[in-house]
Amino acid sequence: MGKKASTITLSIDDRSYLETQTRARTIQAQTVNRARILLLKADGVSIDAIADKVGMNRKSVMLCINKYLEGGVENALFDAPGRGRNAEITDDEKAWIINIACQKPVDLGYSAEVWTRALLTKHINKFAEEEGHTRLSTISQSKVRTILKEADIKPNKITYYCENRDPDFDEKMHNVLLVYKQLSLQFDENGQLIPFSEDDQVVHVLSYDEKPGIQAIANTSEDLMPDENHKTISRDYEYKRLGTISLLAGIDLQTGEAIPLVRDKHSSKEYIEFLKKLDDKYPKTDKIRLVLDNLKVHSSEETRKYLATVPGRFEFVFTPKHGSWLNLVEGFFSKLTRQMLKGIRVKTKDELEQRIYKYFDEVNEEPVVYHWKYRLDEIDPSEKVVVDTLPIKKSS
Repeated sequence: MGKKASTITLSIDDRSYLETQTRARTIQAQTVNRARILLLKADGVSIDAIADKVGMNRKSVMLCINKYLEGGVENALFDAPGRGRNAEITDDEKAWIINIACQKPVDLGYSAEVWTRALLTKHINKFAEEEGHTRLSTISQSKVRTILKEADIKPNKITYYCENRDPDFDEKMHNVLLVYKQLSLQFDENGQLIPFSEDDQVVHVLSYDEKPGIQAIANTSEDLMPDENHKTISRDYEYKRLGTISLLAGIDLQTGEAIPLVRDKHSSKEYIEFLKKLDDKYPKTDKIRLVLDNLKVHSSEETRKYLATVPGRFEFVFTPKHGSWLNLVEGFFSKLTRQMLKGIRVKTKDELEQRIYKYFDEVNEEPVVYHWKYRLDEIDPSEKVVVDTLPIKKSS
């Protein structure tokens, strides 16, 4: 029979399942006895003592234990086909299990949002008989897992998707790509910028976004620098949170210059402060065009009131909802995180702010112009970019 019966170790799931079998009233007595044998053996009871307790001979007890060691709980509880065991689980029974798995447990009266294997098996065991699937009242968790695996269903996991996709996504994406297409034609074959004007007015194009929640974290002990015995910087696991700051930034898509503003938050007030910074930077006769997302503060009433004081100065090209990847400044933020923010430790929030400004100074010593390439071949540069000037909304 293979391995000799000595002792067995049951997992929590197997023990729970076997205990359920010993209390079941709709299964064969031999299945109950075999479950008791495994539980008793796992508790260290001798073969002879087990035989006395379950009213079986010693050989039958050892056979049950050996079958467990060879093939697990179900192998021990049930006889193989042709020796009294029911046939394989039918397609109808599998379909019933899968149907349950494809429902939320909360909709079936439980508190849980998603199934655990134990809860799903418990539900199947409880309701199998009244649903006409009597033998599923003894199905094990491992068998349920096998059935779900074969069906490629994972009711214990959640994946996320975007249901409310911007209905104008394609149109807005096309408009953003049109901006990038026209920009690409502003550079000659040597990469030199050709001044861009529209209706005889110079237009400066920037990609803008915010990076909120940058944490200022302090060490509680000094870092230990690499030496002959340590190949890396050594840092104490303990640290202290000093608060967070927000970075408002724009990338000039014609020159590559990065323009920062660091503040404690990023409300309409801070956004308007950034717009004023751009207004001071560029010649008053020029136009400033921003590619950005449609965050509420970008089009708030407070923002519109400021824009009314500088008519014709700003234009906005909004990315579609869930289309932040279309904004070139996101690539800059990714670079900032990798090069500067990763692992950063500071003594104060002010130090974090100053180091961010220092990073921008370093980047601007040799600015890199960001170019978009994806799907630009599909864009006709002669089209007119659709812009929003965000006038003050008229009250109804």
